[in-house]
Amino acid sequence: MNVNLLIENLTNPALLFFVLGIIAARLKSDLKIPANSSKFISLYLLFAIGFKGGQELSHSHFSLEIIWSVLFGIFIACIIPVYTFFILKRKLSVDNAGAIAASYGSVSAVTFVAAATFLEMQQINFGGHMVAVMALMEAPAIIIGVLLIRIYSAEKNNVVVNESKLGSIVAHSFTNGSVIMILGSLVIGLITSHSGAEGIKPFTTDIFKGFLAIFLLDMGIVSGKKLNDFFKSGWFTAVFAIVIPLFNGSCVALLSSFVTDDTGNRFLLSILAASASYIAVPAAMKLAAPRANPGIYLPMALAVTFPINITLGMPLFFSLIEWS
Repeated sequence: MNVNLLIENLTNPALLFFVLGIIAARLKSDLKIPANSSKFISLYLLFAIGFKGGQELSHSHFSLEIIWSVLFGIFIACIIPVYTFFILKRKLSVDNAGAIAASYGSVSAVTFVAAATFLEMQQINFGGHMVAVMALMEAPAIIIGVLLIRIYSAEKNNVVVNESKLGSIVAHSFTNGSVIMILGSLVIGLITSHSGAEGIKPFTTDIFKGFLAIFLLDMGIVSGKKLNDFFKSGWFTAVFAIVIPLFNGSCVALLSSFVTDDTGNRFLLSILAASASYIAVPAAMKLAAPRANPGIYLPMALAVTFPINITLGMPLFFSLIEWS
């Protein structure tokens, strides 16, 4: 692993603001980001990365690589929740196992944004279609997680999701605000002219990193407040939240060479496989698995997996890609 990359990630302002948020929450500080401001920043980040991805895609030549990347991404989103569910079910309830499996099969837009920023720092380009790959990976894991809960629930009359509710969950996966925002921005970026894009470049590019840092401060505060439930769940969830993302990302870093030779695209596929959702999945699981404890799967994704990916995962995946 490149030690310089590790040190660079550890001293990244965005990560340090995330740590500051956790510290503030544990010290019971009254520091907080207003809910409306937090929502605006979330939408801004999705808008910016989607729009820039659309612009990149508009300058790309359509090829089989794009099709294979999309199919590979969807395959990852389908296979991860299946195998992780059976690992989790050994120690946790069916509901918690399904919710966590869905989280780790799905993706984190913020982790993707951090990875894209990492590539920019390394002056490495990536295809605009990777934004579409990310968006398309969101729903399959949610659907599979719900199906697994439905199949393996012991209390069928109370826990099993009926067809109408399952349909609403599938629909929610595709109409979730974060998915709509990033896909819509991707399309707008795709059809916007170069001169039109330059007109809003200060908003889409220049202030991006500052907003990312503030957003991660907010995420740190949220994670810090939910750590108690996570600590009560024992060592198993902590080990899972560290080992599984690194395993998933490392496997994809190596296997992605069969899909594309582009370093930036392989790196983003790796980080998508390693990331865990803490926006779309909790919203879906609130409806599908109300008995699943968000005090377990939210801190797993936010307080453990996210910083692990930023500090250790990115340098590790990047080194594996360069080596292979």
